[in-house]
Amino acid sequence: MTSPRPLVSVIVPVKDGERFLAQALDDVCAQTYPSVELIVVDGHSSDRSADIARSFPGVRCITQERSGFADAWNEGIDAASGALIAFLDSDDRWRPQKLDKQVAALEGDPGADYAITRARFFLELGAALPPGFRPSLLEGDYVANMPSALLARRRAFETVGAFPTHLSIAGDVEWFARLKDSGLRGVVVEEALVEKRVHDANLSYFSASNFNSELLQLLRESIARQSA
Repeated sequence: MTSPRPLVSVIVPVKDGERFLAQALDDVCAQTYPSVELIVVDGHSSDRSADIARSFPGVRCITQERSGFADAWNEGIDAASGALIAFLDSDDRWRPQKLDKQVAALEGDPGADYAITRARFFLELGAALPPGFRPSLLEGDYVANMPSALLARRRAFETVGAFPTHLSIAGDVEWFARLKDSGLRGVVVEEALVEKRVHDANLSYFSASNFNSELLQLLRESIARQSA
């Protein structure tokens, strides 16, 4: 008898994201992997984001208790039932086999704690490049240490800890730095299964000065962890 495939909890944080949210949720619903729990964490949106989320059958839409993307990711993890956890930013896209190939990679390597895919940036039609964004990033694809490209066993979060809430921009970067320094082992799915949308409201690109100062702080912290 074939054992059931593990449940994947997909967490989609959103705040005033009605412009792209339906596309993101469509991409989750179109996954070829059969066992998915979809949780939208709404950060008190003033637009139709929560209504759009609730219009999708089977979606759990929870209202965020606090604020910020780090708290949204953390609250989503707390609400999740799956042994495997994935994230999708509300303005990003997934290819249909994204979860299927990541789960297969983890099933083929039970000692691996997480799987990362490659990602490709694309410029939203009619949008200008945000300040600080390098046009060369639109060429080719990259191993993507970012939430939308991650599938992790729950034990990874138990080891690494929660996303940090004291950073305004680089909370995901800090978490991935701790993941790298933790000694946990990951596998890379060598396909571009995530499409990262570049548009006029990308938070990190429009806050480049904060982002750069936070990155410098994170580099110092990572060096200190490795020295210890």
